[in-house]
Amino acid sequence: MQTQFLKADQVERKWLLVDAADQPLGRLCTQIATALRGKHRASYTPNADTGDFVIVINAEKIRLTGAKADKKFYYTHSGIPGGFKAESYKDLLARRPEIAIEKAVRGMLPKTKLGRKLRSKLKVYAGPNHPHAAQKPTAWKVA
Repeated sequence: MQTQFLKADQVERKWLLVDAADQPLGRLCTQIATALRGKHRASYTPNADTGDFVIVINAEKIRLTGAKADKKFYYTHSGIPGGFKAESYKDLLARRPEIAIEKAVRGMLPKTKLGRKLRSKLKVYAGPNHPHAAQKPTAWKVA
């Protein structure tokens, strides 16, 4: 019996709804990356997009353990001399909490065309409301 490799159009995708309230950032993002990649399925194929869509709500209520809120920084550079900026995660979570989750998940996905395609299936919202009710997402309890 041969191993079956699915193509992206042969996969039935689900929409998963994750509540990020009081969840540790890293532990939540590893579960999200696994679902986006499709590793939770028996039909996982490494070189194809076999994962599900993930909607994350309440990103503003995510939790960082220890002193990471003050000691962990988000770095950006504009490309021009003197264009380096550093922002603590405490300030980042107050300003745009979606970026913290998106950046953490981005680091856990492949750095290829497949990874860019997988990132487009992640939808993160700061509050409890989202515009994807028509897709009928199923609530997903993260372990």
